[in-house]
Amino acid sequence: MCRAIGGNLQRLAVYCGANAGKNPAYAETTILLGKTMAARGVDLVYGGGRLGLMGVIADTVLADGGRVHGVIPEMLKDLEVAHTGVTELHIVQNMHERKAKMTDLTDAFVALPGGVGTMDELFEAWSWNALGYHNKPFAILNIDGYWDSLIAFLDTMTEQGFVSVERRKHLIVSDNIADCLDRLAAACNSEAGSFTW
Repeated sequence: MCRAIGGNLQRLAVYCGANAGKNPAYAETTILLGKTMAARGVDLVYGGGRLGLMGVIADTVLADGGRVHGVIPEMLKDLEVAHTGVTELHIVQNMHERKAKMTDLTDAFVALPGGVGTMDELFEAWSWNALGYHNKPFAILNIDGYWDSLIAFLDTMTEQGFVSVERRKHLIVSDNIADCLDRLAAACNSEAGSFTW
C-alpha cells in the first residue's frame, strides 16, 4: 500500500549505481534529488551502500535532515561497503531478500544512472507490478539522456508486440526531478494494471 499523504510520497526507493559514472551531471542531479526529497519530507529507501551514486543520495538526504532506510545483503556488509550512518540499516541474506524488503518499505521506485544491478531492480519492480504483486509506481529519471537507448528499445518491444501499449505507459520517464516526483505521487494510489505485457 502506498503511503501518499496530500499528494506527497512518504518513501521513495532510489535505484542507482555504486559508481558515480563519467558524467558529472549524474552526481549533481542525484544531489538535487536528495535535497528535493528531504525538503518534501520523502524518506529514502535504497541499497544501503556508501559508494558511488548510492552514497551520494544517502549522504545528501541525511545532510538535509531526511531519513534514510538502507537494505544490504550480509555479504556486501562484510565487504565494508555498507553505509553505517543511515537512519535504519536492514541486513538481509541475499539480493532477492534485498529487493523484496525495499519493495515492502517503499511507496514508489525511481531509477537513476546505474549498471546491470540498477536495471535488474527497475525491471523487477515493473514485472512485479505487472503480475499484481504490488501497485506501486516506478520511473526513470533520465539524467542527461543516460536512458535514451533503453527507452527506445522499450518502444521497440511495444511495437513488436512483447509489451502492451498500456504496460509501456506504466513506466514514468522524466528528465525533471519535480515532475518525476509529482507524477509518482499522482500515480501512487492507482491500481495495478491488467496482466497484459
